[in-house]
Amino acid sequence: MNSLAPLAPGCVALVGGGPGDAGLMTVAGRAAIEQADVLLVDHLAPSGALAWAGSAAEVIDVSKLPRGAFTSQERINELLVEHARGGRRVVRLKGGDSFVFGRGMEEVLACAEAGVPTRVIPGVTSAVAVPALAGIPVTHRGVVHGFSVISGHVPPDDPTCGLDYGALVGSGTSLVVLMGVANLSAIADELLVHGLPADTPAAVVARGGHPDQEVRAASLDRIAAAATGIEPPAVTVIGEVARFAVPTLAPFHPALLEETR
Repeated sequence: MNSLAPLAPGCVALVGGGPGDAGLMTVAGRAAIEQADVLLVDHLAPSGALAWAGSAAEVIDVSKLPRGAFTSQERINELLVEHARGGRRVVRLKGGDSFVFGRGMEEVLACAEAGVPTRVIPGVTSAVAVPALAGIPVTHRGVVHGFSVISGHVPPDDPTCGLDYGALVGSGTSLVVLMGVANLSAIADELLVHGLPADTPAAVVARGGHPDQEVRAASLDRIAAAATGIEPPAVTVIGEVARFAVPTLAPFHPALLEETR
């Protein structure tokens, strides 16, 4: 499929907006915004990208803010279908990538059920981009060979939490937590209970990709206290790679940096 092909009237394009800086969006994402007749935008989408929309384009805020403005997913699905059936070119602009905790597939399925064609334009997920903007690689040769991305929007003891924290600790991967600011203390405690050492490096990157980006770094047993006052959006990285956030925390042992074979 040609991601730069013109959007057809009556089509919905799900556009991943990346980590917050409009300059980090894809070329295809920008092209879709420029063609849109209507844009459904959430609060994590890069606001600077709206400057690319045509003067006649309608912008609809469909944010889901904790303790704030809230548009249900059902209503978002209805709006996508309604505007597409009206012959408009619809862009659903999200932060990060639409398929990484973005409910993008729910919207694709709703459109498919209604017979509305969709196009998915991936974005740079904040799970990788935000740590990178803070100088943290989620993998590093000789240190860690994988990473796990989890949602922290519910605490570990919540009945709806389907995560196996023991398996996460045993995986030996970097752990990237999205939407976990409110539950960071409980998440850290659960990881400690399952055997992750208390001195494991951790870092919280708040407002990644924005001019006021902030990084707080500490050991796992102290990261929740270090992140006091941080408000979403923020990404937490737990594991040896988090040392790169603040190089003065401690140097890597040279053996960790040797190429593994």
